[in-house]
Amino acid sequence: MASRPAWTSSTTDLLSIGRVTKAHGLRGEVVVKLWSDLTERLTPGSVLVTARRVLTVEASRPFGDRWIVLFEGVFDRNEAELLRGLELEAEPVEVPGVLWVHELVGATVRDVAGTELGVVAAVEANPASDLLVLEGGGLIPIRFMTERDGDTGALVVDIPEGLLDP
Repeated sequence: MASRPAWTSSTTDLLSIGRVTKAHGLRGEVVVKLWSDLTERLTPGSVLVTARRVLTVEASRPFGDRWIVLFEGVFDRNEAELLRGLELEAEPVEVPGVLWVHELVGATVRDVAGTELGVVAAVEANPASDLLVLEGGGLIPIRFMTERDGDTGALVVDIPEGLLDP
C-alpha cells in the first residue's frame, strides 16, 4: 500500500493518487509524486482530476522515485507552473485479490472469536505495518488482519491479548 496523509478525496468517490510537485523544463512537463502502486495511472490517455481541471496524460516516464508527465493542453513552463501542488485523483481500480485502503475505512473490525472491536476511521502509514485506526482511537497493525468477510465486509483480526487495553 502506498502511504500518504489522506487516502481518499473528501468530496468525491475518486482516490488521491499523487501530486504535481513542480514544473520540469520548458515544454510543459511536470514532476509527479505518485502515491499509487499502479504506475498505469500515468499511461497516455489516463484521465486525472484536480481541484482546478481535468487532465489527460499525453506522455510520462519514470524519474527516480517520481514521474515526468506531460498533460494534454499544457504547452509551456508557465502553464506547468500553474499545476504545481495540485493533488491528482482518479477512479478506483478493481484488482482481483487486492484490498485497497479506501475499502478498509468504514469497515467493522472483529476478532477471531467474533467480538466487535470497532470501526476503521483511517489507515495510518507506519514503517513496521500500516495501522487500522479505530473510531475509538485504538490502533491495530494491519498485519494482524486474517480475512475480510465476503458477506458483511467486516475485517477479522487475530490480535495479541491486551493490544487494545487502555
